[in-house]
Amino acid sequence: MASIGRNGYDIYYEVTGSGPPIIMGHSFLCSGAMWKPQLQPLTQRYQVINVDLRGHGRSGMVDQPFNLYDLIDDSLAVLDHLGIEQAVWAGLSIGGMIALRATLVAGERVSALILFDTHAGAETTFNKMKYQAMTTVAGMIGTTPLIPQISRMFFCQHTRKTNPKLIDEWKAKFSSVPLVSIRRTVAALKERDSVVARLGQIFQPALVIVGSDDQPLPPACSREIADKLPDATFKIIDRAGHLSNLEQPQAVTTIMLEFLDKLPR
Repeated sequence: MASIGRNGYDIYYEVTGSGPPIIMGHSFLCSGAMWKPQLQPLTQRYQVINVDLRGHGRSGMVDQPFNLYDLIDDSLAVLDHLGIEQAVWAGLSIGGMIALRATLVAGERVSALILFDTHAGAETTFNKMKYQAMTTVAGMIGTTPLIPQISRMFFCQHTRKTNPKLIDEWKAKFSSVPLVSIRRTVAALKERDSVVARLGQIFQPALVIVGSDDQPLPPACSREIADKLPDATFKIIDRAGHLSNLEQPQAVTTIMLEFLDKLPR
């Protein structure tokens, strides 16, 4: 357990295992805890750097605007602090958006990519309006009434029916994210740039994974990334929604390890 100070706030991270390094980026409203199903298998062969994004998990709450490139700088600062020159960047949703852009602005720090349930484009007008409405409602009545809707967005119907314990666990975690952090992160997501036209500039090996029933970022978003990257493997995870690594952990972990084990050491 450790943290580094940046501009008056703390970025929390954990380092486990040994071997080639992998830096993990989690989804909006989550934390590094979402990678728990993957950690034990990964750390047997790799060094895993698990970072909590600003305002999430045990990283400090920040009441000031930021963008995705600020979050890249946070992750690079963690790697610098650890003396790591290059790592595999793995990320889900906003974590994947960060990893893609990190490859474009600091490609020498990225050896390969694992992208889960993410998007290379700018936010749609419809989603901007929807997320703005949700944050406005949360500001008036709190986030608790919105948690069932968020759960339906993040987890597919199969998971909600067959794994209620997982749903309850993550409902509680969603509820714990401070409203100010939600507002700032939503703003960063709404204003993100499109990097679709630049995907052909990324030559690092990439694994692109998406849940078959992802609602916020459907499989077409991930397929577009895989189609435009020069060296990408595309995998769809059946019976999984937006948080595919939690919903089908064994399938996801197996695919990750198969990809990682083929990379040059």
